[in-house]
Amino acid sequence: MNTVATRVGDLLGAIDTPALILDLDVFERNLQKMADFARDASIRLRPHAKTHRSATIAGHQIALGAVGQCCQKVGEAEALVRGGVRDVLVSNQVLDMQKLRRLAGLAKEARISLCFDAIEQVDAASRAAQEFGVELGALVEIDMGMWRCGVPPGEPAAALAQRIAASPGLRFEGLQAYEGKAQHLKTYAERAAAIHVASEAVQQSIDAIRGVGLECKVIGGGGTGTFMFEGASRLWTELQCGSYIFMDGEYAAIEGNDGHPYAEFEHSLFVLSTVMSTAGKGRVIVDAGLKSYTLEKGLPTIEGHPDARLVAASDEHGTIALLTPDTKISLGTRIKLIPSHCDPTVNLHDQYICVRNGRVEAIWPVSARGASH
Repeated sequence: MNTVATRVGDLLGAIDTPALILDLDVFERNLQKMADFARDASIRLRPHAKTHRSATIAGHQIALGAVGQCCQKVGEAEALVRGGVRDVLVSNQVLDMQKLRRLAGLAKEARISLCFDAIEQVDAASRAAQEFGVELGALVEIDMGMWRCGVPPGEPAAALAQRIAASPGLRFEGLQAYEGKAQHLKTYAERAAAIHVASEAVQQSIDAIRGVGLECKVIGGGGTGTFMFEGASRLWTELQCGSYIFMDGEYAAIEGNDGHPYAEFEHSLFVLSTVMSTAGKGRVIVDAGLKSYTLEKGLPTIEGHPDARLVAASDEHGTIALLTPDTKISLGTRIKLIPSHCDPTVNLHDQYICVRNGRVEAIWPVSARGASH
């Protein structure tokens, strides 16, 4: 290639666009705030790597006290372990023997756990663990009303826990109890009420499992929108928050406990774009489109330009409407876009361009990009 890639030391204006940029000062404040909360609440922090897909970022979280990482895919777990993470929970169901053997292989290098909601999964994981001579941690996932994975709380959870405890190569650890649909409820009171209902399901399951002679050492769950409730519950033992490090438009749309926009964390992640056309009246076009950010949660918002709004996107273009006749954005202007959903946006990029004080300080690979298998 004849092009010169973005380099450490470059000014913001020299970054080749579109680019995924990370404001390191804000990112570090977000990291520290969650680490401080977990410490003060006496709850373990196991951040969700599906957000960042980066062994480097995982290392920063662990350095501040996180016990490890959780992720959704076996490929993510492999990238994390290759990057030095030594405690990984795959907070998902895995049935395929090929994938289970990959997890069992990882368990020779790291502490590996996963979630279950069916006997067939338990039996398959037990076979894989025995083949490799390892032990896999096992959490029973309970259905928290997401209409996704998980057995009903209470007796069904206890029955599955018994099956796990009796299976060679598996170590029963407790419950996966993530209330995902509560994360983006608009008001603080709505989110608090949802976690109160969730806690009843968790307690019902703990009691049923205790009734068959087993103990739940781990109750995993919590997210960026509700971590304060799980942290105060004295039921959950691990928080699995992910988006707190970056924030995004979806989380910015919910409210804090004062009724104002959610401000627990700050936006640190942006898609940097360049105005490539000003030929049309009342609009400008940037060079970042659908291949640079996702739209399933809405269009990105614009940082620092309240008089302009992104109104449409195609593969390689973003259309910005100028909201007043006096609004002027010049050709070549750099525009920072705030993704509406950080997780899948990250997966569209190979690297984070890490910036401090307007200059590139580091470049971190998105080490599990595309690792959805």
